[in-house]
Amino acid sequence: MAHITLTGVSKTYPPAKRGGSPVSAVDDVTLAIEKGDIFGVIGYSGAGKSTLVRLVNGLEPVTAGSIDIDGTDITRLSEGGLRQVRQRIGMIFQRFNLLRSRSIRRNVAYPLEVAGVPRAERARRVTELLEFVGLADKADAYPEQLSGGQQQRVGIARALAVDPEILLADEATSALDPETTDEVLELLARVNRELGVTIVVITHEMDVIARIANKVAVMEAGRVVEHGATYDVFTRPQTDTARRFVRTVVRALPEGDALVALRAQHEGRFFTISFTDEGASEARVFGALARAGVDFNLVHGGVDDIQGRVYGLLTIAVRGDAERVQEAIDGIGAGVTITEVAA
Repeated sequence: MAHITLTGVSKTYPPAKRGGSPVSAVDDVTLAIEKGDIFGVIGYSGAGKSTLVRLVNGLEPVTAGSIDIDGTDITRLSEGGLRQVRQRIGMIFQRFNLLRSRSIRRNVAYPLEVAGVPRAERARRVTELLEFVGLADKADAYPEQLSGGQQQRVGIARALAVDPEILLADEATSALDPETTDEVLELLARVNRELGVTIVVITHEMDVIARIANKVAVMEAGRVVEHGATYDVFTRPQTDTARRFVRTVVRALPEGDALVALRAQHEGRFFTISFTDEGASEARVFGALARAGVDFNLVHGGVDDIQGRVYGLLTIAVRGDAERVQEAIDGIGAGVTITEVAA
């Protein structure tokens, strides 16, 4: 069941200067985000992904199209109606956006105060949330006394304060180091798994998508150029933009000077071999080559874990007569894509 549906959504800003052209930030985007998804939206700077998330929570009006949340087209709501919708949507930010003059306890309590929740209920809810994010012992500290990762966990606790059904994470890990990023992503996975919150992750980091998102949309120049299950986009990218992102995570096939250097180091014919977890494995590939008596070396690539599933992308150098090499290739079997690299 779709939780968020965008249909033909566009956002155009007026020209930056007199006589200039309007700026199209989001251009005819149609997407469906299901309940319980962790849905990634990835793109380079200026792709329109942050504008898109502001449209979803009604902070910006659309120029065209509709945004449906649980059967309600929010583009038709009054400001009062939008405020009610926003109470069901939490948001976390790249720079945390904590109130420096408030303790951690009072930061988390802030949205509850705004919502008019009684003091005793606020106290209970804040304690519960700080325990959930692992910061119960920091309740009376102030933001500047916490690390970046701890501050982001406070941001997540604050976003969860009013029991949202949807959580929007806009570049939530881009200011963090790798270890802290892992901690925050695991926390977001727990939010999704244990609380059933639908999460939309806006990022320019493909490894974040690989770690946490079950579905992904790739944006370029305001448009969604590719979308689907994360594993499918990683293993079979259809656009140049998606391929560039995938290469930052999956060990890409060598080309250019890298390929020339490998050929100088290894004799034989070069083949690329790709396989998924649908019946194939690295052991099966190498076993078939060994049984055929073919001499080979793995010269590039390896096996990657994407959403708990295997994807192999290998380059091998094979030596031997053509008939025996073909026998080895044929013996690998189905579920594997094999391509000879042109000399």
